[in-house]
Amino acid sequence: MISVLIADDEQPAVDELAFLLGQDPRIGTIHRATSGSEAIRILTREPVDAAFLDIHMPGLSGFDLARALQRFEHKPAFVFVTADEEGALEAFDLAAVDYLLKPVRTERLQRSVTRIVEAMRQAQPGTTDAAAARPEMIAVTLGGTTRMIRRDDVRYVQAQGDYARLHTDEASYLVRVPMSDLERQWADAGFVRVHRSYLVALPHVTRVRLGGERPTVVVGQAELPVSRRLLPGLRDRLEQATPRARP
Repeated sequence: MISVLIADDEQPAVDELAFLLGQDPRIGTIHRATSGSEAIRILTREPVDAAFLDIHMPGLSGFDLARALQRFEHKPAFVFVTADEEGALEAFDLAAVDYLLKPVRTERLQRSVTRIVEAMRQAQPGTTDAAAARPEMIAVTLGGTTRMIRRDDVRYVQAQGDYARLHTDEASYLVRVPMSDLERQWADAGFVRVHRSYLVALPHVTRVRLGGERPTVVVGQAELPVSRRLLPGLRDRLEQATPRARP
């Protein structure tokens, strides 16, 4: 069970987030604070695994709280919860586990809790510092606003000339990086080239059809072609990812 702190200067926002978190069986104790100073008092006396921080609070802001957490012996993972997209760059520079936009959707909040669980598992052996596990982040631009997305949210990449389009389950983002560079740089993260125009994240592949005249893979709602030339490499990667019974 994960103990959490919610810090937001608006009481209804605290209550709503506490209600949503309370529906998740992975969440245990929920502490509530309506100011940065109250959050600090709770954090100094209670062992908290994760903190959900509003950015814009009078006095100590969410960013101030995140910086203060860096000095704690037990550093909780933290998630920023805000209506403002402009703080995403600074949020991930502070090693936030996630960045939630208000109004918070239940399924999106569940993904944040999953990321907290992953961060706790990936923390250094012998420590409880969940904030130590930092995901790979990518700077993207959408509508003139620069924001950060997690690489493990990218389902597949589509080549578009000298650019690459990163597809997540929420949106797609154009980055000026050749597909060949991403293929090389992201191979160890589970990405495999299946076509001259597509690079897929194996953890997001839900179905494969490698026989017949038109081999395909399904990633989310997209069915993508697999070229004959790249088919053997895809088969090898899928075999490596398949669990095998011990002899």
